[in-house]
Amino acid sequence: MIAWAIAQGLKLITWALSVREWNFKRLVEPGGMPSSHSAFVTSLATAIGMSVGFDSIMFALSFAFAMVVMYDASGVRRAAGKQAKVLNAILEDLNRRELHPERLRELLGHTPFEVLVGALLGVVVALWRMR
Repeated sequence: MIAWAIAQGLKLITWALSVREWNFKRLVEPGGMPSSHSAFVTSLATAIGMSVGFDSIMFALSFAFAMVVMYDASGVRRAAGKQAKVLNAILEDLNRRELHPERLRELLGHTPFEVLVGALLGVVVALWRMR
């Protein structure tokens, strides 16, 4: 939970640095730098590995879980965000014709780099807490 909280706080800071404004909604919105999901699952897997062994069934399960979560964050949800961006462009064009559809959320997933940074953060936090 500590890795997740740190990642969420860093999302707020990295957003503020990139757009030069504070947006506290970033604390609960998906996407952004670093991936809090990746931080959480890698911290969990690392802590399990350190507690019961890296050759245990529990670590294998937590590692597989982490891989699925990180794949989803950088693959499936990122693709959905790209599709939302295209659909929003279409909707903007339609808006010129007096329709007013709701914009879709575009920032859903993470870049591979955001996932990697979140994963490294999770490992570091678990190593720090388990020492």
